[in-house]
Amino acid sequence: MSLRDLPSVDKLLGQAGDLIAEYGRSLTTEVIRERLAEVRAQIQGGSNGDAPAPADLLTQVRAHLADLSMPTLRPVINASGVILHTNLGRAPLSRAAIAQMEAVARSYSTLEYDLAKGERGSRSLHAEALLTRLPGAEAALVVNNNAAALLLSLTTLAAGRGKEVLISRSQLVEIGGGFRVPDVIKPSGAKLVEVGTTNRTHVRDFQESITPKTALILRAHHSNFKIIGFTTEPTLAELCSLSLPVVDDLGSGALLDTAAFGLAHEPTVPESIAAGCALVAFSGDKLLGGPQAGIIVGRQEWVTKLKKHPLARAVRADKLCLAALSATLLHYLRDEATREIPIWRMIATPLAEIERRAQRWVLELGTGSVLEGESTVGGGSLPGETLPTQLVALAVKSPNALAARLRQWPTPIIVRVAEEKVLLDPRTVMDEEETALLEGVKNVLKRVA
Repeated sequence: MSLRDLPSVDKLLGQAGDLIAEYGRSLTTEVIRERLAEVRAQIQGGSNGDAPAPADLLTQVRAHLADLSMPTLRPVINASGVILHTNLGRAPLSRAAIAQMEAVARSYSTLEYDLAKGERGSRSLHAEALLTRLPGAEAALVVNNNAAALLLSLTTLAAGRGKEVLISRSQLVEIGGGFRVPDVIKPSGAKLVEVGTTNRTHVRDFQESITPKTALILRAHHSNFKIIGFTTEPTLAELCSLSLPVVDDLGSGALLDTAAFGLAHEPTVPESIAAGCALVAFSGDKLLGGPQAGIIVGRQEWVTKLKKHPLARAVRADKLCLAALSATLLHYLRDEATREIPIWRMIATPLAEIERRAQRWVLELGTGSVLEGESTVGGGSLPGETLPTQLVALAVKSPNALAARLRQWPTPIIVRVAEEKVLLDPRTVMDEEETALLEGVKNVLKRVA
């Protein structure tokens, strides 16, 4: 094999009409040059053998173009049983939320336009009426995520001149990705003052820590861990009685009582407002079941200050977020959350219905068995809490290899592997995904066999 044996770029382009039509001339040319450069490097490195034919080179170019064009952010079928799967995008949106996003995305919208006055309006109005009505708050603001909500709150209310933020030591938490509450507070310029001990903090600890520089009290909910045993913490009402503004980093954003579904009680947004918090910050894509967002509700005077801070523009929510959030909140207002919001529909699904689906899957697949199991809420909500479920268990020679093949299916299928079995949980598979799931599993099982 020698360099003279290689075809030119122009020759390959002359035979790549279909690739040019699909991927464009510029990208096709670039990939052809890259592939020829790789082959030249092999020749110059002393590689033996025949030079690849033009047809083989174009096949390789086609494969590379396909890889380049494949989106890395793709839909998957979540058969893992983790309802709020952080790595899989947390909460899937309701049909109404998706429709509202599509409506404002394909055309112009009233994002910052007042139709009645025919002049500039405010984007903060779109979800504010619902966000104040549902939890009983005076005002609301939406930003791009809950960390931004906390950063904006502390920067506005506690930045500068050595102002202090009091927080219990037991609440210096770390969330996913290695982000820690102290690290979020630091850019705000506020001074963090730790109160109490890891397992026990009392109201008197806060009282004794208050100085003229104290700006506020921060309560960070234990959303992804539990402290059990000899423990105590002040209630929100007790903290709010100390004549300082209290910012509650609630995290999960529950508007429904999780205890009604056989889970432990997760603190709700209305409870925090009723306790007297100045501001409550929570996520839009956890137990609220909407898009990624940081939501701040609370007293009018404090929310108004946040809206006027320059940082508010840097972390503001976009039109797609506001559209999906408004549609999601309407489900709560209409008392249809457990029917229309996917994560609440999953939580509320009766065990008997899950068992019927599991039995049907086994019949359709022609293999497997139904086992008792547990679904997890996940997403930094209700740590340690599970729901009973029925699992489809596939006993195969190499379960990890089967799970890997399912992940490589055109619509990737995410499963669990435990006790040398591949496990599929019907709770987190939506009805419209069932046909694709079963077809994918059947095809992969045939290939493995």
